[in-house]
Amino acid sequence: MTFLGGPGIWTYRPVIEAVVDIGALEEHPSNTLPGFYERLTAWLPGLIEHRCSVGRRGGFLMRLRDGTWPGHILEHVALELQTQAGMKTGFGKARMTGEHGVYKVVIRTREESVGKAAITAARDLVMAAINDRPYDVAATVGRLAEMVDRLCLGPSTASIVDAAAERGIPYIRLNEGNLVQLGHGAAQRRIWTAETDRTSAIAEGISRDKDLTKQLLAAAGVPVPEGQVVESADEAWEAAQDIGLPVVVKPSDGNHARGVSLNLNTESEVATAFAAAEAEGSEVIVERCIPGQEHRVLVVGNKVVAAMRGEIIHVKGDGRSSIGALIDLHVNTDPRRGEEEHLPLETLRHDDAVLQLLLRRQGLGIDSVLPVGQSAVVQRTGNMSIDVTEQVHPDVAELVTLAARVVGLDIAGIDLVAEDIGQPLGPQGGAIVEVNAGPGLLMHLKPAVGRAQPVGEAIVEHLFPPGSSGRVPIVGLIGDGQTSLAARLVAAFFQLHGWQTALACRDGLFLGRRQLSPHGSIGFEQGESILINRTVQAVVLETSPRHILTEGLPYDRCQVGVVLTMPGAQGLSDLYITEADQMPGILRTQIDVVLPDGVAVLNADDPAVLALAEYCDGEVMLFSCDPASPAVAEHRARQGRAVLARGTEVVLQGPAGEVALTHLSAPVQSALTADVPQDLRPHVVAAVAAAWAAGVAPELIRAGLLHFDEPRDTETVH
Repeated sequence: MTFLGGPGIWTYRPVIEAVVDIGALEEHPSNTLPGFYERLTAWLPGLIEHRCSVGRRGGFLMRLRDGTWPGHILEHVALELQTQAGMKTGFGKARMTGEHGVYKVVIRTREESVGKAAITAARDLVMAAINDRPYDVAATVGRLAEMVDRLCLGPSTASIVDAAAERGIPYIRLNEGNLVQLGHGAAQRRIWTAETDRTSAIAEGISRDKDLTKQLLAAAGVPVPEGQVVESADEAWEAAQDIGLPVVVKPSDGNHARGVSLNLNTESEVATAFAAAEAEGSEVIVERCIPGQEHRVLVVGNKVVAAMRGEIIHVKGDGRSSIGALIDLHVNTDPRRGEEEHLPLETLRHDDAVLQLLLRRQGLGIDSVLPVGQSAVVQRTGNMSIDVTEQVHPDVAELVTLAARVVGLDIAGIDLVAEDIGQPLGPQGGAIVEVNAGPGLLMHLKPAVGRAQPVGEAIVEHLFPPGSSGRVPIVGLIGDGQTSLAARLVAAFFQLHGWQTALACRDGLFLGRRQLSPHGSIGFEQGESILINRTVQAVVLETSPRHILTEGLPYDRCQVGVVLTMPGAQGLSDLYITEADQMPGILRTQIDVVLPDGVAVLNADDPAVLALAEYCDGEVMLFSCDPASPAVAEHRARQGRAVLARGTEVVLQGPAGEVALTHLSAPVQSALTADVPQDLRPHVVAAVAAAWAAGVAPELIRAGLLHFDEPRDTETVH
């Protein structure tokens, strides 16, 4: 199996490609296998949703009944297993290779390991259905779901990444967790769940110190509850008496409301609450208890983008079950609860000191059995589940955004207590009780009551204002194996234009004038390493048919895509590419990824290359070494731009007329004369066309050609 991390011959997105030999089953389509349809659909009823080529719900099942082959079935089963495991993807292909019984099966995946495991499991499931053997679908889905939870982006991060993708902003995952780069090179921003590269480390440190946060907020006129840090249960009770009962006791550095006890009125309650808060491993704070309900307000870039209200969790007695059993049956089964960090609500533990205190104050214990219809409160804090975004009063919005600014956070979760968030805090005695860095987003994405809020979109807009794409100019080149000359020329033009340019080609890896590696650098890994570099303002990347087939392009889209010539199929038979007419389908990838405002630069002297123009979403620019090229003449008649070699001149032809570049350097002049191999001439002309397409001025292109023979500094990195 092969993982293609970027655009290839199948799609723009990452896919798994598996070569599948179905052997004798080539003679036995699905409609000839007794009981196969019934077994497969019983195991995977979700296959009814697969539209397939029929184009409507149930389309794949129609194909299954009418007769289709195991490669096609494997594709759909693998996609369905991923969907059942919580990673829904809809793209798949199954194509014959030309070798009898051998297929290429392709599925879209968001994580390489999960995709490969899904295809392997799909193979076993299909064979079990064919041979009428048992298969544990639930166990397989459970194993894949565990992989999704462990390996894929968390839902909060995924909401931001998906919002960026909707804006056309590329992304690169930087670690196995939730650290993600949005955009490329110098235009990038980074997120780590709901923290960004604008989130100050100092501000984050302040937010963790709840007492310091309150001091700063109070100094700015933000209403906060009176309180103090205490070091013992006795000191906590003294503070409670000074502040005035009832009080709240909580850890100074906590989250998910762990260790927080509310509405405490007696010395024993305060002592128990102190122990619960101290167990969280930080200082303990005693605060005045603010009347009202808990709320969480999400502030992004000085704007309120979402707000939630908490709910008090009850269990209702049935006359038989203990409170502990009722919690496990009716509370901990909530899909929003669990021990994983990406879940907004935690599992209620029977031995939790806060829970035991809460029950004791109701005259109950964890083993108490409630009569039928009688209720008990089992959690008061940390249950944000009701969306109230539309109810936030402007005065409240002003205070919470002020609180975020005072602490210094660009994204903050503001916890406040108020009777009614639709009214100003002052008159009702409400207060802001915490300011949190890296707030969870899941509560806003999946509220129990109310409408989900577009928090991912808000964060992307904060990082990339309207009009920002997160992109730097990328030029991608493909040709006959000598494309490095053109790639190096383009990089030289970009440097003269003032862009810090990174280049990955067969000659090595370069950053500006420095050679970082002398080794061939046209792979996915080398290309992505350039796109991660925050100093890079422009990128030039050479690729090859083999790399498109085995790795995919390291970028999703490019500003300029250059095809110099249509190579033959030699050396690709191991990838089932043996005929020349297969090559355009591979090289069109370089043109498919050109942005709508970008340019495809095509060799007008190669009919197969010229035919790729139909796949370009943007402008098409032609280049030719024939001054009388009929294709260029026709293109010019349609007001298209072109670049020609005319003797030792390179001529730019555009709507405003011609510009001839003269007085070229000796190496470049030699490449344009007839006494050297003709295959070098297109590389110079193509490079000029690519630079012009990217916006480099003709006079700078001329200077680049004149000085191209200057040596590069070298700084080899091993």
